[in-house]
Amino acid sequence: MFAQEKKATIRITEKNIPLSFPIVENGKSSSVYIDEKDAEVVGIAAEAFKNDIYLLTNVTPKIFKNTPVLSTYPIIVGTIGKSYYIDQLIKTGKINKNTLVGKWETFSISVVENPAKGVKRALIIAGSDRRGTAFGVFELSRMLGVSPLNWWADVKPAHKNALYVTTGQSLIGPPSVKYRGIFINDEDWGIQPWAAKNMDTDVKDMGPKTYAKIFELLLRLKANYIWPAMHPSTKAFFYYKENPKVADKYAIVLGGSHCEPMLRNNVFEWAENFEHEYGKKPGEWRYDLNKNEMATYWTDRVLEAKNYEAVYTVGMRGIHDGSMPGPKDKNEKVRLLGEVIKDQRLMLDATNLTQPVNTIPQIFCPYKEVLSLYQAGLDLPDDVTIVWADDNHGYIRQLSNAQEQKRAGGSGVYYHISYWGAPHDYLWLSSISPSLISYELTKAYQYKADRLWVINVGDIKPAEMETQFAMDLAWDVNKWRPENAHNYAESWAAETFGQEFAKPIAEIKAIYYRLAHEAKPEHMGSVSFTDQQANERLAAYAAIYKNAVALNEKIPPRLKDAYFELILYPVQGAYLMNQKILYAKKSFLYADRGDKQGLVYAQKAKDAFEEIKTITVKYNKEIAGGKWDGIMDYRPRKLPVFDMPKVATSIAETVKNEVKSENKQVISATTFVQRFAPKGTMLQTIKGLGVSGKGISVFPLNFVPTKDNEFEKAAFLTYNVNFKTTGEHQIEVKCLPTQRVSATGKVRYAIGVGNEKPQIINISPAAENDIWKKNVLQGFASGITKHQITKVGNSVVKIYLLDPGIVINQLEIQ
Repeated sequence: MFAQEKKATIRITEKNIPLSFPIVENGKSSSVYIDEKDAEVVGIAAEAFKNDIYLLTNVTPKIFKNTPVLSTYPIIVGTIGKSYYIDQLIKTGKINKNTLVGKWETFSISVVENPAKGVKRALIIAGSDRRGTAFGVFELSRMLGVSPLNWWADVKPAHKNALYVTTGQSLIGPPSVKYRGIFINDEDWGIQPWAAKNMDTDVKDMGPKTYAKIFELLLRLKANYIWPAMHPSTKAFFYYKENPKVADKYAIVLGGSHCEPMLRNNVFEWAENFEHEYGKKPGEWRYDLNKNEMATYWTDRVLEAKNYEAVYTVGMRGIHDGSMPGPKDKNEKVRLLGEVIKDQRLMLDATNLTQPVNTIPQIFCPYKEVLSLYQAGLDLPDDVTIVWADDNHGYIRQLSNAQEQKRAGGSGVYYHISYWGAPHDYLWLSSISPSLISYELTKAYQYKADRLWVINVGDIKPAEMETQFAMDLAWDVNKWRPENAHNYAESWAAETFGQEFAKPIAEIKAIYYRLAHEAKPEHMGSVSFTDQQANERLAAYAAIYKNAVALNEKIPPRLKDAYFELILYPVQGAYLMNQKILYAKKSFLYADRGDKQGLVYAQKAKDAFEEIKTITVKYNKEIAGGKWDGIMDYRPRKLPVFDMPKVATSIAETVKNEVKSENKQVISATTFVQRFAPKGTMLQTIKGLGVSGKGISVFPLNFVPTKDNEFEKAAFLTYNVNFKTTGEHQIEVKCLPTQRVSATGKVRYAIGVGNEKPQIINISPAAENDIWKKNVLQGFASGITKHQITKVGNSVVKIYLLDPGIVINQLEIQ
């Protein structure tokens, strides 16, 4: 038996419990021991840990490299096979080698008695590989009370007089998803100008100093993968030669977005810098006409990157975010894309002589129009990972079928929590809820999309919480399943701000997410609300803003900046945007009635507009001593929704515009009276998902769809509805606007009243058309059915859920 088997899980305490390990005691810290031959990231993590201990205790540990004599209470950090200390502990049976060897990014944190001569007790962090070791160090920091957002959101830890680790072992890993990371994107209005002004001031761009901070954040989040910033405002990642070197030091895996094949940033490297690199202007960006030049361009990058850990994007799109130039005939385009991929693999094979091409990580991302080319029969090599994309608004467009799930390369997901594009951007505030992220990514995972997840996080700020959630989910997909993801905000707030603030912050975030799901702040100019709905939204926002302000008074001074960045600014910004848009509309509504209140509303809209500017200046100039100057822009791309809308300037006494109230009966999907699910499935209520803040779906999320003519076999819900009149009635069922999971699939429900034959409705649009645009902006897709009611009083409405991904939120009956 090995020494640490069957040990209890370690815990952190400020009291000296018997057999606990003293990290800091009586104003002194235990020293950290690493092997200088270990990976560079281990030394980086140790230095960060040293700084974290100082932040917590004002005591600075010493770091020793290859010191033969250990102290009485050493902290030993190392990678199996790379650290003399760890390998010796394995030889003496103090570490069970079998728990770590051969595992991806796995680590153990253990307290071991008498591990070596002269050592009374040791705290040992051992990793299966270089990232596993670094993750172990940063995980211990997180357990001690240092938030992963310590630097990125100024979450300063509480002071501790002493720190101990109780005896035991925590074995953590491997992760649920192999490659987990972020895409810095649309950086023109946030992180790029901020970095140019405050970080990489020598190059006035996003450079190695900025990326070092980004990579440390990734390690603290137990993430390992990056798609670097690539807009025209930013020079290519490889342009600054230190960038990939820094990535390697931090053990971050390099990648490139859907339109950056072979790690090439075409926006800069082809369109702008080609002449500087090659001494001539580039030819046309068309593989059928300019194959040799493009092949050289790609091969050169592979040669430059071959000593770095990377995942290569194969295929081709336009220079930026456009379709692949080439033949107009779709079949010819598919053939050409296949040729591109075949040739790219030959380049990889020729330049990586020590590694067969089918073992070099490669992805193909069927994003936007590329999905149709893939569906048309693209011959994709079996070892290439398919990275399925969402529709840019949080709803995944397709997932692997049974045959695709057998592919050696597996699949993954490219998912947005920030976006520039149709039908409308959402680049300002982050508002996609953990419940929606979990529902879609868990669904993907159940369809075997476990190889790579990359999240488009825009500028990182202000999407810190949502980014942290996505990475926590990618590490352990079972910890935050859809049915409990709504609890994440409370858990996160307890870790970030302290237990006493956790529940009130979670309550604020729950309403913030619900209101944004029904119309994101950036989408307020595109979604219509009745006057009553407007009043309800304004009241709900007023309540959470009031609570957020009241809570701010209680937040400790060390966390004031963090609270503003993570809670107060998003809540206040969203509230003010709703005030600006809704009060402007109300100003005309009431002025047209001859009501002086219209002019009051006009002034309120103007005040809200000015206040948005004021709080944004505060974010940039005042918070954290001006640290974030340039990071926040309240009007990315200067879109009209961010401008001051027109308001009423006078009262028209003669015009009457009476608002008619709609006589609707609204029923929450969760108020069913009966439910049934076939064997092997279950109906699950999911809080925080969709309009009304609750939804019902069938689990598991990869169940076999029910045929139209067999709907009676499907899961169903029944509702008692009181019809007050006979005749024709309309029932609108509001659902989460999810997409079909297969190329030929649908997202269907069937509905019937009483004994009538149920009607089958597909709520997933055939394409990203005007219906889809409306759906993603308003946060729901709906089916409308007509029913003949023959008696007054209660009737049973029965809804069958026929397809994976169908989520029912609300019934509205007229």
